[in-house]
Amino acid sequence: MTESQIAENFHKVREQIKNAEIKSGRKEGSVKLCAVSKFHPLQDVVSAVKADQFLFGENRVQEAYGKFTELNRNDVHLHIIGQLQTNKVKKAVEIASCIQSVDRDSLLAEIEKQAAKLEKNIQIFFEYHTAEDSKSGYGDIDSVLVSAENFEKGLYPHITPAGLMTMAPFTEDENAIRNSFEKLRKLREELNSRFPSLPINELSMGMSGDYRIAIEEGSTMVRVGTALFGERDYGQDNK
Repeated sequence: MTESQIAENFHKVREQIKNAEIKSGRKEGSVKLCAVSKFHPLQDVVSAVKADQFLFGENRVQEAYGKFTELNRNDVHLHIIGQLQTNKVKKAVEIASCIQSVDRDSLLAEIEKQAAKLEKNIQIFFEYHTAEDSKSGYGDIDSVLVSAENFEKGLYPHITPAGLMTMAPFTEDENAIRNSFEKLRKLREELNSRFPSLPINELSMGMSGDYRIAIEEGSTMVRVGTALFGERDYGQDNK
């Protein structure tokens, strides 16, 4: 995809986000756009930066590490949004400002360990399982509450719990999609009520096919890839 095509796609998506904000009675600019660049080359990221995009999401740490260390820009922020293995945490913490896919306490412990070594503070989102066809994320509210309580106890001084993330079901049923997003919003409300000292404010929900619905349901960050960069080259998944 050409630089001009990517720029036009960003313009279209930003307009649709703005329209969804207005429709929902929300303040313009209240929703952040996280551009998902997985399986897309560095040149596409460069084109996005030229279109004034500075927040990106990547699923695979190895791919992201090569891409974003080469880009080497302090004004670009990377979020890890894919399932994260413990042995990938060191590199993830080096390159990312946020890990959205935290789904277990053992992962939090490793993130804290690696962030402490770098004397770096990193944000995390709790990933919560809200759809039957997705197996990633915390599976029950009690587990999230325990993890949040550990933050309140000061177990992770180099980590800031900044929000929640989920994936809606892959379906044409709008009610099912809205129900998924509603679950995440209600979980944030419960966490804010129980742990008012924790800055759990962000709701990362909504992708290329459902981000307008997500905004109507309270999303503060949408993760959009295909609508911006076109179809991905999944052949890279084996590299």
